[in-house]
Amino acid sequence: MFIGAGFSKSVGYVDWKNLLKDVADDLGLDIDKEYDLVSLAQYCYNKNRNRSIINDLILDEFNKEKGIDENHRIIARLPIFTYWTTNYDSLIEDALEEAQRIVDIKYNNKQLSLTKQHRDAVIYKMHGDKNNPDEAILIKDDYEKYYREHAQFITALSGDLISKTFLFIGFSFSDPNIDYILSRVRIDYGEQNNRQHYAIMRKVNEKDYDNRAEYEYAQRKYDFFIEDLKRYNIRVLLIDEYEEITDILNEIDKRLNHNNVFISGSAQEYGEYTEKEALEFIESLSKELILQDFNIISGFGLGVGSSVIIGALQEIYMKRKSINEDRLLLRPFPQGIEDNNSRQILWKKYREDMISRSGVSIFLFGNKLVDGEIVLANGVESEFEIALERHCLIVPVGCTGYMAKEIWKKVDSNMSDFYTNVDDVLIEAFKKLNSKSSKSELIPDILSFIKLFENGKYSPR
Repeated sequence: MFIGAGFSKSVGYVDWKNLLKDVADDLGLDIDKEYDLVSLAQYCYNKNRNRSIINDLILDEFNKEKGIDENHRIIARLPIFTYWTTNYDSLIEDALEEAQRIVDIKYNNKQLSLTKQHRDAVIYKMHGDKNNPDEAILIKDDYEKYYREHAQFITALSGDLISKTFLFIGFSFSDPNIDYILSRVRIDYGEQNNRQHYAIMRKVNEKDYDNRAEYEYAQRKYDFFIEDLKRYNIRVLLIDEYEEITDILNEIDKRLNHNNVFISGSAQEYGEYTEKEALEFIESLSKELILQDFNIISGFGLGVGSSVIIGALQEIYMKRKSINEDRLLLRPFPQGIEDNNSRQILWKKYREDMISRSGVSIFLFGNKLVDGEIVLANGVESEFEIALERHCLIVPVGCTGYMAKEIWKKVDSNMSDFYTNVDDVLIEAFKKLNSKSSKSELIPDILSFIKLFENGKYSPR
């Protein structure tokens, strides 16, 4: 991903134009009439011969406490390793750390030669970091020296543009460095050999202009600009408003995670099943999911989680002779937290993290022991509610009883609230999830129900 300043506006940070508004006022210029903002920053430096004004702008603005938003959370959980940005803020790394990823941050040349152990995300902050404003790239002098003083970043980005597919978000393509790098890659490798890249950009909006003539002129110029981006193999997706970015990222997230199955369940007892039957069923289900190229996510639920792991590992390791961490993701709930409120808050975050990485949620059993009595598991109910919020495919195996049965009945009462295009085929497949069958019948029924959603005819609400 390549992330520009527009991506941070949703949490309250300013873009370049607003960052330099006071600078323009001090120079007696109208920020709304200025388009060459690099030169504007340079004029400020020329007038004062002192970089501290620019440094203070960056420090004051980007050290304001801003929380990460849904867009940052989505990109942090996507299976993306490389993030490039011209932003000075720390929102990307904050989101990645919240998602429990190991982040390697690069904002100066020395850091490029160092590799953080076990990293699973790299952020290249090619214009610097808020905590080192004196090194930030902002004025014209900085850009003119960039090709010499930051040649390593140019080489690294050029290599990534050649070998990786980029999605540009919140970026206007007015940055001189990016223009130079894109041009160099195009000339060196030719248009036909370049990777396909994508950008999400907002349409020209008539309400942003004083009259129709200005709007039509801006629209013509914008059309030429978008057509010109095709020279660099950048295809643009135009949106009406920036709020649509969240919907697009959620759709990307859903498509990438459609093969990730979250198994929710806990069991102190197994109802109509013997313990042996139940555990063998769970193991066989996990094994078959892996065999069918699904990935499994589990919170290690009591009486269920161990069998999920055994079944998955038997297929992953015993037959394939290697452990692939992408195939089985475990999030055991932290124990030993005495304060009930703190424990529930942390467990809710764990549940949200697991389910956010999945496209399918399977619900099994769902009971626990409280004061010597078997009750429905409220944790499984919470996971059902989170899965609904995330628009996961809900697969309640009602025949296992308890909370899974309650969820099945709730969905059965009005299937159209949970799935699109409900018809007799879907209804019949759903009914089978509540039929007590042998594992040799029930497991194919579960997989058949899930696979009905693969061709696009049906989808979760």
